[in-house]
Amino acid sequence: MARGKSEKNGKRPGRNKIESIRPEGRRAFLQKTGLAALGFAAGAAYLDDGGWPAQPVGPLPGKHPGLIVLNDKPINAETPPELLADSLTPNDRFFVRNNGVVPANLDATNWTLTVGGEAVRREKSYTLTELKTKFPVVTYHLTLECGGNGRKEFNPPATGNQWATGAVGCAAWTGVRLRDVLQDVGITDRAVYVAYYGKDTHLSGDPAKVVISRGVPVAKALEEESLIAWSMNGKDLPVLNGYPLRLVIGGYPASVSGKWLDRLVVRDRIHDGEKMLGQSYRVPCSPVPPGAKVADEDMCIIEEMPVKSLITFPKTGAMLRKSQTLPLGGHAWAASSGVARVEYSIDFGATWQACTLAPAANRYAWQDFSARISFPSAGYFEVWARATDGAGVAQPMLVPGWNPRGYLNNACHRIAVKVIA
Repeated sequence: MARGKSEKNGKRPGRNKIESIRPEGRRAFLQKTGLAALGFAAGAAYLDDGGWPAQPVGPLPGKHPGLIVLNDKPINAETPPELLADSLTPNDRFFVRNNGVVPANLDATNWTLTVGGEAVRREKSYTLTELKTKFPVVTYHLTLECGGNGRKEFNPPATGNQWATGAVGCAAWTGVRLRDVLQDVGITDRAVYVAYYGKDTHLSGDPAKVVISRGVPVAKALEEESLIAWSMNGKDLPVLNGYPLRLVIGGYPASVSGKWLDRLVVRDRIHDGEKMLGQSYRVPCSPVPPGAKVADEDMCIIEEMPVKSLITFPKTGAMLRKSQTLPLGGHAWAASSGVARVEYSIDFGATWQACTLAPAANRYAWQDFSARISFPSAGYFEVWARATDGAGVAQPMLVPGWNPRGYLNNACHRIAVKVIA
């Protein structure tokens, strides 16, 4: 079985007795330092796709109670940065991004996957047992990130779930390579796109309506890390993350990694399924001013996700004494070019210092970074993190490229720190 690096979860950096501000003290700190204006305040109102405040329904079954539920119809929940410190995201801390209703009566024993479409030599169906025994079983560490992660920072606001930073995670996924299954059915030279259908149901309850059906170019589908997976971190997939079978395709928006997978189609054209057309998972082909209306024909499909990083330790609002150093930890990820370096700044980007960057377990896995920071004086500071990919492209310091749906925000992540004498 092919594997990446060790699947052990990493440890958080030592705390060095750094304190998190207690709730009552933190409110006062926010008022005094203006952190609330920077979006650090607790209790922000999240909006669902209809614009109504999200209703708390948690804890979600099988999920950590600390996940933030943005929407319950369908269920969408993100993970606060401080719960993402592990090198592999535990199953109960992995974010949830659903478009429809989780299918009922999931039966792995009788589950089948059918592969067909215009560009295959023959349509075939496989049981889970057949997938597990007919093809080589592999495990890869792969990062999945919602295309709308960071949407809440766009101004003017973009429509959709108002994700902050936590619609991302990296797990060890076990399954079979998508390309092995495609080769078994025999894809033809007419193949252009590979797309999925799942068994989730439409919010309307109409069984004839497709919830979501997205796809990827055939070259992406044939990459060795593109998987049909049944296991996450050595366990069955959580129900909310696609049990018993899903696609896992790193480097692209997580919406192409279809859950509750029961059908694949190899198309002789760019797929035209639900949430492939219009403005779904598309950005303007050319830059537009904030708030602009963009015609559908001027929108381009999102493919590779941009380089990004996330500080997971300490939590924003940490306090320490001038005599202490601050242990910094987090993750950085990119698409096919990988991450070349990560830096931090404590002077709002005027200067940058190098972090220690661990190697990736394999392509499309995030990489841990760490540093120890000394502050020049007492007072208020922000710690910013910036990753640069293998092509030399760095994260922007500000929210990039406004777009109507609020996709691809890879601005530098920052946390607030108070240093006392």
